[in-house]
Amino acid sequence: MADTRIVSVVGRKDAGKTTLVVALAGEFTRKGRRVMTIKHASHPVDVDRPGTDSYRHFHEGKAERTLVVSPEMRVSFERHRDDADPVDLAAQYCGGADVVLVEGFRRSTLPKIEVFRRAASDAPLYDPGLLNAQSWIAIVTDDDRFQAPCPVLRFRDTMWLQLLANLAWDRATILPAKP
Repeated sequence: MADTRIVSVVGRKDAGKTTLVVALAGEFTRKGRRVMTIKHASHPVDVDRPGTDSYRHFHEGKAERTLVVSPEMRVSFERHRDDADPVDLAAQYCGGADVVLVEGFRRSTLPKIEVFRRAASDAPLYDPGLLNAQSWIAIVTDDDRFQAPCPVLRFRDTMWLQLLANLAWDRATILPAKP
């Protein structure tokens, strides 16, 4: 079995993290890679509606885990009291992936790609004085003046997405193989 790589996409609220994860997933898929994603949310996620059978199973029935199976999709609802580490989550749920793209988890030790857009913030999360500053793979930005010790890619650059996918692949954490 091939190694699984994992990398995190971080950025401030409304910077474009989801858009970048989707673009990177598409690029890796185009390259024939098996892609899986993990999305961190800082608030409860509303993915099931009151009145549906799955909602009743999980909420009214107080099931620990509910799996909804349809012809083209499976969705699992699971109760957990803590925020798990993205590496543990990938090991538990993303077996067989070539690459796992994680949105968020900026405090993790994972290699990071940051989306920095001036419309979302005046400054990036990246700071060369951070203890984990070396974990930044690249910063993708619309700010023509922004500079950093790590690669800085501009949305207007030609082939920025292909370059970013290659950087992510090369610098991603390789997950330990399961015994």
